[in-house]
Amino acid sequence: MNSFVSATAIKGHAPPGTSESDEIVRLVDVRRRFGTNPALDGISLTARRGEIVGIIGRSGAGKSTLIRCLNGLERADNGEIYIEGCNIASLSENELQPLRRRIGMIFQHFNLLSAKTVEDNVALPLKIAGVAKAGRLMRARELLELVGLADKAKAYPSVLSGGQKQRVGIARALAARPALLLSDEATSALDPETTRSILALLKEINRKLGLTILLITHEMEVVRSIADRVAVIDKGRIVEEGPVWQIFANPQTEITASLFSTIRPQLPEHIAERLSQIQGVEAILRVDLAGPAAQGALFAELSAALPHSFRLVHGGIDHIHNQPFARFFIAVPTRDATLAAQVTDFLTARSARVEVLGYDN
Repeated sequence: MNSFVSATAIKGHAPPGTSESDEIVRLVDVRRRFGTNPALDGISLTARRGEIVGIIGRSGAGKSTLIRCLNGLERADNGEIYIEGCNIASLSENELQPLRRRIGMIFQHFNLLSAKTVEDNVALPLKIAGVAKAGRLMRARELLELVGLADKAKAYPSVLSGGQKQRVGIARALAARPALLLSDEATSALDPETTRSILALLKEINRKLGLTILLITHEMEVVRSIADRVAVIDKGRIVEEGPVWQIFANPQTEITASLFSTIRPQLPEHIAERLSQIQGVEAILRVDLAGPAAQGALFAELSAALPHSFRLVHGGIDHIHNQPFARFFIAVPTRDATLAAQVTDFLTARSARVEVLGYDN
């Protein structure tokens, strides 16, 4: 059997009401326990053709177990895992082999064979699948061109930089023309500049090939940069899911807000340390805005409606997928007992989320 056998040729049962041509991944109530520890506790998730889905969570949340269940290295205790409409939970180890060729894998530490050249590393999955040498080397050279390493075909991994090694890893993951690409912390061992170049490459591959990508990561900047949707895992459960810009702008759970806090403006530490819950000279308010409200002249309107009602302390406007969102910290004088409430009412009436963080003297 050659490496280009489609998973749809494998006998299996697609979930009712879904399209095999559109839905690449479907997880239904997936559970996996290790002893008394529920690593996955009822995970349900879909990824459609051409989507980039980020899966984020703290260490121990269940991300690694999830990816091992997706590529068949772990067997779920309960639930269904569909890859291109085929439930892999019902397959034997032999039946899993051709389906695994439909899943490419990018690793954190590259996992290249040091004794093989770059082109031989890329061609290795095709060699294992029984593709003739001429065919697999042609495919390897095509992929090295795609990832910008055509001139490194005869080099060995030892002479490559970390970013170049990861590009080889990406080329190898694409060798068998997968429908799904799994990225397991693929940029966490790289410096920021190299990370940006790898993310740009993954986005280009997604665009050119229409490839579905699942990003397992703890790096919020990775999700923000290229993911279309994000799922947040905590204690083996998905606690929040949706378009990245919406989740980023308006997190609904404490764990999500905590994860994204690393890349959202925070109140400067020297001010935060002074805050008290006892009323002081100024109330410090955090104001979150998304969509049209983030682009409007909101504070100019506030100043016109309530002169001298606030001063801007910190914050800014950003964009994800061309959608604006903003976070500002403002100080409102407390000499008028009703002023903070008036400012809050004015802002919330215009779709802002407002929270009083404390008081500053």
